[in-house]
Amino acid sequence: MGPSELPHLLDGRLKFRHLVLIDAVARRGTITGAAAELHVTQPVATRGLRELEEILEVELFERGPRGLTPTVFGEAFTEHARAMLAQARQAAQHVMELAYAERGTVLVGTHLFGSNVLLPRAIAALKAERPNLTVVVHDGTPESLLAELAAGRLDLIVGRLTQTSDEAFSRRKLYDESVVLVVRDGHPLADERVLDLRMLADYPWILPGPETALRRELEAFFQQHECPLPANRVEATSFLTVRKLLQDTDFIAALPRLLTEDAPSLSALAMSLEPVGHSVGITLPTARTLTPSARVLIDKLVAEAIEVDGNRRQGRVNPES
Repeated sequence: MGPSELPHLLDGRLKFRHLVLIDAVARRGTITGAAAELHVTQPVATRGLRELEEILEVELFERGPRGLTPTVFGEAFTEHARAMLAQARQAAQHVMELAYAERGTVLVGTHLFGSNVLLPRAIAALKAERPNLTVVVHDGTPESLLAELAAGRLDLIVGRLTQTSDEAFSRRKLYDESVVLVVRDGHPLADERVLDLRMLADYPWILPGPETALRRELEAFFQQHECPLPANRVEATSFLTVRKLLQDTDFIAALPRLLTEDAPSLSALAMSLEPVGHSVGITLPTARTLTPSARVLIDKLVAEAIEVDGNRRQGRVNPES
């Protein structure tokens, strides 16, 4: 196929089901996983992928013993497929919001940073003004949430910013946040004023998953202090799980300072993790226009971030405290 012989994508053969399928295959890495997610049989999914490759006249995935790996063509078309799906979802949502005025829906993704203080406050402020506007919150890893945002299954992400804005995503910083080492009240190290990392390494740790930026920064921190990563560890990103383990055991975890200040029975250890730290903010897709519902939530996030950051600078989280 020459440069002037483009695939006939508008001849009626390309269907939305093909776009949905390639998105699922790219995320799952297998036909079996994609078929299960889409509630179709494996032969149906295989046939759909074959149809799409015939339409485009290129191989989209390399088949291997461990699953499917996108080719350069697969990566490129998956990106465009997700953009088309996102536009279709946005169009449907826009029509619904026009039809039901204040009864819109905003879909927000979040992970550990920003989810425990900022987002709940913003949601509460929004619901006080617009009780019929629905907020749907999705938890996940930063990588999985970005895929959901690209595909239009999320309107925005609230959490740690590890990259600057680019062609795909716009990122808006709301405030800076430090990371501290956290234990339960009454932990053997809770009242120690002088701590060495090797002293801490003998205790069990809760670490974020290896795919996260914080995990890589912690590994670098241990390496900088010539201390091996604790062998006795649990990997978890759910704050409910982390908090329960911390409250009931002698685990140590690295968490955003705001989480510790807003969580009863937890204390920060007297040991600096500098330069480990981060910015909390909003991530948006650059190619899509914000829905009215998303704009309202963003306004509340910005307002609450100003208050949270002001209270943090004054050494308190709750204005009443």
